[in-house]
Amino acid sequence: MSEVTSVALRSLMARVPSVERMIASAGFEPLVAEYGRTQTLAALRSTLDDWRREAQAGRACLDALEESRLAQSVGALLRERARGSVRTVFNLTGTVLHTNLGRALLPDAAVQAVVDVLTRPANLEFDLATGRRGDRDDLIDDLICELTGAEAATVVNNNAAAVLLTLSALASKKEVIVSRGELVEIGGAFRIPDIMSRAGAKLREVGTTNRTHLKDYDEAIGDRTALLMKVHCSNYAISGFTKEVALHELASLGKARRVPVAVDLGSGTLVDLTQWGLPRETTVRETVEGGADLVTFSGDKLLGGPQAGLIVGRADLIGKIKKHPLKRALRVGKLTLAALEPVLRLYRAPEFLRDRLTTLRLLTRPADDMRNAAERIAPALLRAIGDEFSIAIEPMFSQIGSGALPVDVLPSYGVAVRLASGKRPGRQLAKVEKVLRELPRPVIGRIADDALRLDLRCLEAADEAAFIAQLEAYSAPQPKGAGA
Repeated sequence: MSEVTSVALRSLMARVPSVERMIASAGFEPLVAEYGRTQTLAALRSTLDDWRREAQAGRACLDALEESRLAQSVGALLRERARGSVRTVFNLTGTVLHTNLGRALLPDAAVQAVVDVLTRPANLEFDLATGRRGDRDDLIDDLICELTGAEAATVVNNNAAAVLLTLSALASKKEVIVSRGELVEIGGAFRIPDIMSRAGAKLREVGTTNRTHLKDYDEAIGDRTALLMKVHCSNYAISGFTKEVALHELASLGKARRVPVAVDLGSGTLVDLTQWGLPRETTVRETVEGGADLVTFSGDKLLGGPQAGLIVGRADLIGKIKKHPLKRALRVGKLTLAALEPVLRLYRAPEFLRDRLTTLRLLTRPADDMRNAAERIAPALLRAIGDEFSIAIEPMFSQIGSGALPVDVLPSYGVAVRLASGKRPGRQLAKVEKVLRELPRPVIGRIADDALRLDLRCLEAADEAAFIAQLEAYSAPQPKGAGA
C-alpha cells in the first residue's frame, strides 16, 4: 500500500464514530429498547467492522456512517439474528406428509393442548388418583388400546426408535427372521439390517427378493429365534412374479412354534382410508386382530399427529419393552403426549374425522378447491416474477408422503411457471424458485419437466390471503420483471 493510500485510509478510519456515542444516541434508542444493550452493541461493532473491511478494499461509503443509516444497518442485522432458524413455509411441493417440511400438521385441539402444558404445570408423571408418582405412558395407554384392540401400548420418539427398542428388549443376542423382500431402507439411511445390528440382534434372511414362502420361515426357526418380523414396504412396491406370507399364516406359525410375531407398519393408520377414496392401507387394529404380537407405527404420518413411535401388542411383551433401559432414553416429553392424545380422541368419532383431522382434510381436498385457488393467486404470482415467464393453471398429482404411500398419487391442481419464450429454462427458473424460497414465509415448490410447479393442495383458504399479500409486497416496489 502506498504512503498516500495509507494516509487516506487513516483519514477514513478516523471518521468511524465512537461506539459508546452511537449506542447512546437517539437513533439507537428503539433498538436498545427492543433488543437490549448487549446485542445491539455487538451488532453495531460487527457493522462497523464490516465497514472497515470495505474501506480497506477501497469500497467505503461515508454516508453509511451517518447515525440514521448506521441505525438502519444495525437494525437489519438485529432482525436477521432474531429470526428463528425453524420457520413456517408454504408447502407447495404436492407432498402432504413431507418429511423435510415437518410431516403432519396438527389439528387445533392438539395445538391448544400443547399451549396449555407449555404454560402450566401438568400431571406428566403424577397419578392424580393416588397422589403418587405415575407412569407417563398411562396418560394415553387406554386410549391407544381402545383404538387398536391391543392389550398394552407404549410410546417413544419415532417409529425407528420403536423398532430399535423392540429389537433391543426382545432379541438382543438372538435371531430375528425377516423376508429378503422386506429389508427396507427409508429416508435418512434407516435400514432394517443396520437397526438389527445396533440392537444386538442377528438378522436371519429368508426367501428371495420377490418370493418368500411360509416354509422359509418355518425352516429358519431355531433355538435362538426371538422374533418373526414383517416390515411394511411403505416406500416401494415389488410387482410381477411375487409371493409374500400373509400375516395370519405367519401368526399361526409363530403360535405353533412359540415365537412372537412383530410387524413394523411404518406409517400405520387407525381407520380404513378407502371410505374417503384414498388407497387401501391395513389398519393397526386389523394387524393386531390378524395375530401380530407386536405392532410398531408412526404418529406423524397417516395417523396425523406429532412425531412419535407407538408400540402396541401383548401385555407381557410390552412390559419387557418398558423395562428396558433404552426406553428412558427414547421416551417422549409432555409436548408430544399433550399433542398425541387429542389427535387419538378424534378417531373416536370417525364420521367427523375428515373435517377435524388436518392431514385427512388435505388428503381429501376436492380438486375444484385447488383449481379455484390457482385462479386467484396466478395474477399476483405473475406480477411478482415478471412477464419473462408464463403461468399456466394445470392439473397435477399430489403425493401422500415421501415415506407414506409414495407410489400412490392424488389428482390436484396448481400453477406451472415456465419461460415465456418456450426455451429451456436453465438458470432462470432456478432463480424464480430461489426468489420464492427467500420470501418472508418461504414458498417451497418443485422443478419438474422444465417448469416450476406449485401444487396448491396444502394451501388452504386460511393461508391464501397471506400468500398473495407477500407476493404483492415483493412485486410492488420493483419494475416489471425485476423478480426474475
